[in-house]
Amino acid sequence: MTIHKTRIAVFCSGVGSNFQAIFHALKKKQLNAEIVLCLSNRAQCSAMEFARFNAIATVHLTEKQFDSFDEFAEAMVGCLKEQQIEIIVLAGYMRKVPDAVVEAFKDRIINIHPALLPKFGGEGMYGIHVHTAVLDAGETESGATVHLVNEEYDKGRILMQRHVPVLPDDTPERLAARVLACEHTLYPDALEKLLAEQLS
Repeated sequence: MTIHKTRIAVFCSGVGSNFQAIFHALKKKQLNAEIVLCLSNRAQCSAMEFARFNAIATVHLTEKQFDSFDEFAEAMVGCLKEQQIEIIVLAGYMRKVPDAVVEAFKDRIINIHPALLPKFGGEGMYGIHVHTAVLDAGETESGATVHLVNEEYDKGRILMQRHVPVLPDDTPERLAARVLACEHTLYPDALEKLLAEQLS
């Protein structure tokens, strides 16, 4: 009897280091899930190259390809349903996910944020801006948060967090590197938790 594997789509815009971490973790942990689609707003990026190298289907989808945002959102939902996607993982996707997609995949989209939400979240809080804000606020610790995605930036239910110390001589870049290393173990663990929840 063939065991059903949960079909996952990963949304990326750049290097896709979290995409790679999850891909390898799924194999290592032998979870009943597989990444079957990489969707990106950029036709050429490292994440798409990694997907192609590993025989994962790729889709380049951007608003500029459509006459309206609604058409773009409709096309994205259609693509995901055509691929029978069950869970969406945002891994460095630098666009807001359309509300129509969030609605169609309610409680089945996850994102990772490079800080301890609810602090340092919201619009404009991404990349190096987050780590700069953490240091400017004089925080003694930071970390990463995996949360469900809803219609508001960084407001969905928190699935899992992991803490990282802020060191006295930290720069935003040094802190970013330490948080990213944390993300690479946290994200696969949080995905495993979500998969377990989906089955319960």
